[in-house]
Amino acid sequence: MAPAKDSVPSLAQPGYWEDACKHLSRKDRVMKRLIAQSDGAYLQTRGDAFITLARSIVGQQISVKAAQNVWDRFVLLPRKMTAANVLKLKVDDMRSAGLSARKIEYLVDLALHFDSGAIDVEAWKAMDDETIIAELVGIRGIGRWTAEMFLIFHLMRPNVLPLDDVGLINGISQNYFSGDAVSRSDARDVAVAWTPYCSVATWYIWRSLDPLPVAY
Repeated sequence: MAPAKDSVPSLAQPGYWEDACKHLSRKDRVMKRLIAQSDGAYLQTRGDAFITLARSIVGQQISVKAAQNVWDRFVLLPRKMTAANVLKLKVDDMRSAGLSARKIEYLVDLALHFDSGAIDVEAWKAMDDETIIAELVGIRGIGRWTAEMFLIFHLMRPNVLPLDDVGLINGISQNYFSGDAVSRSDARDVAVAWTPYCSVATWYIWRSLDPLPVAY
């Protein structure tokens, strides 16, 4: 099978990953079990800020599988998935790929921000998480959840807890509360033991629901 157009070579695991797994296994019995059951996969970045944010927009409010199906069609439209090339796409072609009118608007606005240089990707490396989130939510279609996915999957920040993520809440419910409903407060309480590696714990929670690694 030919690699996807947006694929990148396999990258080394984040430098903190082993320490995070040791910490989580020591602090949390559920995490110890989930990590022990893992196949050795780990968080990876696709290495492209625009693609990561675009994939996050495509994935809003739909399942991981549905999002992948839409993305697989969308990524075939431009010769290469770049901001400039997305701006050249026809709306009808984007809709045929399965994108809603609203998501098309969001993707175009994202592309405009990147193509115009309105955002400085390199500057994010020196910013703290909340400052980056504040900048990203200024782009149409990017709320806190999408910004947090960017922090986890592109910048690979170690301590992001995306409380708006349905998968995280469902995973905490299943793994810690026998399937009972879980509030954001409950999730925060569980995550106290995860700090400073909430991103890693969240990743293992996602994998407990679906063995296919989550990626944006």
